Amino acid sequence: MKAAEKIKTLEELEEIRRKAREEGLRLVFTNGCFDLLHIGHIRYLEASRLLGDILMVGVNSDGSVMTIKGLLRPVTHESERLELVAALHCVDYVVPFETPDPLSVIETLLPDVLVKGADWAPKDIVGADVVAARGGRVVRIPLVPGISTSAIIDRIVARFHE
Repeated sequence: MKAAEKIKTLEELEEIRRKAREEGLRLVFTNGCFDLLHIGHIRYLEASRLLGDILMVGVNSDGSVMTIKGLLRPVTHESERLELVAALHCVDYVVPFETPDPLSVIETLLPDVLVKGADWAPKDIVGADVVAARGGRVVRIPLVPGISTSAIIDRIVARFHE
């Protein structure tokens, strides 16, 4: 399957979710900007995939990233970020979302496991209450120390600034 074939609309994922539930499969959901794909993303997504049978990843739209990170971001266009994340072996499906947070996606998909990085305080994880109310789990995965998109951007600017 080509990476682009894993990119779905929310409506398509709703149907996939329905069928998965009938088969007793556990859905894991996580989200992020994934602006410059790095080893932290890979390890985070691989760890997420181990928590269930299907990993669905929400990717912030360009407008959403600008709202969250500022007007200089994203560095990588939305369509490229979607396809890069979809190309990862551990990711089953990818869905873009326009809002600053994925609450509407979580409310629609009702994942069995919701994953965020350990840098998120439990009380700040959007959708945690929705997942917990249905008997699901919320898991925080440790980050790779010193690795982030912002750190990579800072390193590039420092090395090539004249």
